Amino acid sequence: MAEPVEIAKYNLTEDQEKKEILRQYRSLLRALKPKLKPGDKELVRTAFEIAADAHKTMRRKSGEPYITHPLAVAMICVEEIGLGVRSSICALLHDTVEDTDVTLEDVEREFGSEIARIIDGLTKISNVVDANTTQQAENFKKILLTLTDDPRVILIKLADRLHNMRTLDSMKTEKQLKISSETVYVYAPLAHRMGLYNIKTEMEDLAMKYLEPEAYREIAQKLAETKRERTRFINEFIRPIKDKLEQGNFNFEIYGRPKSIHSIWNKMKKKGVSFEEVYDLFAIRIILDSPPEKEKEDCWKVYSMITDEYNPSPERLRDWLSNPKANGYEALHTTVMGPQGKWVEVQIRTKRMNEIAEKGLAAHWKYKEGSGEEGRFEQWFQQIREALNNQDSNSLDFLQDFKTSFLTEEIYVYTPRGDVKMLPTGATALDFAFSVHSMVGSKCIGAKVNHKLVPIGHKLRSGDQIEIITSAKQKPTEDWLNLVVTAKAKTKIKDALKEEKRKIADEGKYLLQRKLEQMGVAFNQHNIDELVTHYKLPSPLELYYKIAIKTIDLKDLKDFQVMGDRIVPPKPVKLEPKEEETLKSGNKKDAELIIFGESSDRIVYNLAACCKPIPGDDVFGFVTTGKGLTIHRTNCPNAAKLLANYGHRVVKTKWVKNKEISFLTGIKIKGLDDVGVVSKITNLISGELRINISALTIEAKEGVFEGNIKLFVHDKDELENLVTRIKNLPGIESVDRYDTENG
Repeated sequence: MAEPVEIAKYNLTEDQEKKEILRQYRSLLRALKPKLKPGDKELVRTAFEIAADAHKTMRRKSGEPYITHPLAVAMICVEEIGLGVRSSICALLHDTVEDTDVTLEDVEREFGSEIARIIDGLTKISNVVDANTTQQAENFKKILLTLTDDPRVILIKLADRLHNMRTLDSMKTEKQLKISSETVYVYAPLAHRMGLYNIKTEMEDLAMKYLEPEAYREIAQKLAETKRERTRFINEFIRPIKDKLEQGNFNFEIYGRPKSIHSIWNKMKKKGVSFEEVYDLFAIRIILDSPPEKEKEDCWKVYSMITDEYNPSPERLRDWLSNPKANGYEALHTTVMGPQGKWVEVQIRTKRMNEIAEKGLAAHWKYKEGSGEEGRFEQWFQQIREALNNQDSNSLDFLQDFKTSFLTEEIYVYTPRGDVKMLPTGATALDFAFSVHSMVGSKCIGAKVNHKLVPIGHKLRSGDQIEIITSAKQKPTEDWLNLVVTAKAKTKIKDALKEEKRKIADEGKYLLQRKLEQMGVAFNQHNIDELVTHYKLPSPLELYYKIAIKTIDLKDLKDFQVMGDRIVPPKPVKLEPKEEETLKSGNKKDAELIIFGESSDRIVYNLAACCKPIPGDDVFGFVTTGKGLTIHRTNCPNAAKLLANYGHRVVKTKWVKNKEISFLTGIKIKGLDDVGVVSKITNLISGELRINISALTIEAKEGVFEGNIKLFVHDKDELENLVTRIKNLPGIESVDRYDTENG
């Protein structure tokens, strides 16, 4: 028997391990049972055996045999996403082609081209994690290319990512931060867009556990503490509705479910309220068993029963029955005033709608046969295909555009003829014009929304009817890019601007040709390249353009030497390489821990303005070209984006206590406007604690005051002590550190 080497971590002998693997395999077969056709069982077995054999020498970071990961991913595909046999086979094999000796040809020989194609797609996108930025965005593009071939690729990828998030504990901290931020940035929105609500929620919660550990623990703890009274309240709320539904002979389920930690935390941030003030900590869900032809009618009947019992909030009614979301979600949501003066959200849906809400895309297929419901997803995929076919867009822009275009909620608007168009939230009249036709977009000078004249940047709302006004003289300008959110509009505007630039550049090309001829040198590729390099430009087009608009003065060419028909640029006097070197050495230290704060000459760093870190905060260093190291707090509003997109430039960083240097930070104080409250606060800060105040503003209105104080502290402990002391003063409502630069 082999020695249980690594396994000691989780204490299983080899025999126990084998039993555990077989147990997981059997439970996968059980879950697949209703979907198995003749011959399927053998295929799944073959896939399992190939995978188990290929991964037999590999272990996960936790010490478990690697095969437990593909098994878990297959299980998520079946149980949580509702996929079937083919997808399970792909999930079992998803890492083999990339990590083991198994080749794509082997897979194709054994399982056919459909499965090979999906695994090829999965292999292409699994390199995302460790790549550098542009690489990552490039890979993301690949993810989408494969997604539009076969959406199962993305669903299996989401299952893979979910299992990685569930087992993130055994990873190193920086890996946890990177994978979590990437999850929030790309995968959770994708899961949402695929209609996989539960997976999106779990991903966000798990990511928050690593990115915001304190906030996560605090909310989880408070949810646990308030569970009993919540359950009591839910039962009290449900009782009268249950009676009504039973009298109406409905076949139904009704229950309360807590909101996710991440969404509660988002509410707290967005509204600036404490946990106790978040009113909708849970939602009541009613699921009806209705025949297809009566679904809509039954949901509205139930709505009317609820609003007979409790008063609804008129602006909180969401009707996704008449207009389902693009990810297929259908339901009726309303918020009503329940017992004890508490607002409660109620969601009404049928069994079919519930399955679509939980299993998203997969359930969608199950129901779409014969219902003409193909439309929404297909439209969505079609739009992605269009965006992807435009290959020359910079990948990072593409990722940004993709997030704003495809991963946000959408609005429905109407053409003058009454046709419906679907656009992302935040879309403008100009976006609509481009969605009609690119020519209509480029000639757009304004629009009529609901028969009223509006400018092209006017933001649209669901239900608007739009008529576009065009003019033959109009052409796109640079600032149009700030007026649109859809990828199509952005691409078309960039194309038009390029075209315009080309025309101007032709003029510059002509001027340069003449100048070189006067100097007696050839207008050839070598000379053009020399100039492009000398002026540090990306392309000859840019060179011609800058000459045409006179940002490059051709008189400067007198400094060049002429050798035969070639020009030789003057030697640069600038001392740039030095800066480069320091950066490079900074990069070598990537893996090391950079300790700063002890003596500022050790390493050049500056503190990010977006989150103003002070010693004691959890921070990471970010290598910026030319500036050395910028220090951000891990919960900085920009952190997720930096970690997800530029992971290779992130450096582990730690503070060292240093009493010589003070850091500027700020606090916001709210309280009752009482005589002498200002002097109490300033006495405490300057007198007792001897902390220097740099600025102080206090505004009192209707008996309540708000104060902003900027002060110099040495570290987080000092700040936290100060906050606690101020909170203890009579009449003080809240004291918060502010994170933003405008604080």
